[in-house]
Amino acid sequence: MQLLTTPIGEIAAAQPSSTRVFMRHRLDFCCGGQRTLEEACAKADLNPAEVAEEIEREAGRGDDLPRWEQRPQAELADHIERHYHAGLRRDLPPLIEAARKVERVHASKPAVPAGLADVLTEFFGEMQSHMAKEEQILFPMLRRGARGPGVVMPIQVMEHEHDAHGVRLARIRELTGDLRIPPHACATWTALYRGLAAIEAELMAHIHLENHVLFARARG
Repeated sequence: MQLLTTPIGEIAAAQPSSTRVFMRHRLDFCCGGQRTLEEACAKADLNPAEVAEEIEREAGRGDDLPRWEQRPQAELADHIERHYHAGLRRDLPPLIEAARKVERVHASKPAVPAGLADVLTEFFGEMQSHMAKEEQILFPMLRRGARGPGVVMPIQVMEHEHDAHGVRLARIRELTGDLRIPPHACATWTALYRGLAAIEAELMAHIHLENHVLFARARG
């Protein structure tokens, strides 16, 4: 694989270990996965050759991540629902409450993420609607083996919503100072930002599997 000229979404699908490199360098391999490695690195002011070498080193250590492009559509849909959908429903509501507490208790501090709880509440509502559409409409079609023109429209709707989720993640980064934990942060504030970082990483992996594996195969 010519890494520099390959879209990073394709790299992530073919070499799951590469996602660790992309996460370290904040390279968007889900919604921005259509960019080549060279283009993505240029946008992030990174040396593409060095990142390519890092990807190769990561692969050389052994790839212990599941290769979902080799698994059936039904198995991947089940995994997305049980791991990513269930995890978001479990983990995001407590973070909304933590954000409300931090905003209330630390309102006078300059680094307080004012408005974060409202953004997270809106984000959770959007995700609930999005996941319901997948679980009730699109995923059952894909489990039955639907492919081609019949699934293009619902897939395009989901991908458009994925782009909107990416905008929400960027807004969360903006409100939290790039998720940097202030020196004066209490335990709740610290846990909030660490939890949001975990949510971001999970959502990027989640969207990548849908856009570049599950949906890509259904289109073909």
